[in-house]
Amino acid sequence: MKIEELKKQYKDEWVLVEIIEEDKLNRPQEVKLIAHSKNRDDTYDAMVKNKKKYTYHFYTGEIPEKGYAVAF
Repeated sequence: MKIEELKKQYKDEWVLVEIIEEDKLNRPQEVKLIAHSKNRDDTYDAMVKNKKKYTYHFYTGEIPEKGYAVAF
């Protein structure tokens, strides 16, 4: 799955993927989904279980600008 497809499908969620292919600058291009959740702890748990794989963990939503705070 391409990173951009994944971001659209799992909008505003935490995502953990295995990296299958990178570009020349080592940015993930092709990935395999391991876990996704609105709760970051769920993807952290999946990360611990899959620690031998080459993974990428990120949030697909908007990150607030510097100077703003967010409470969950």
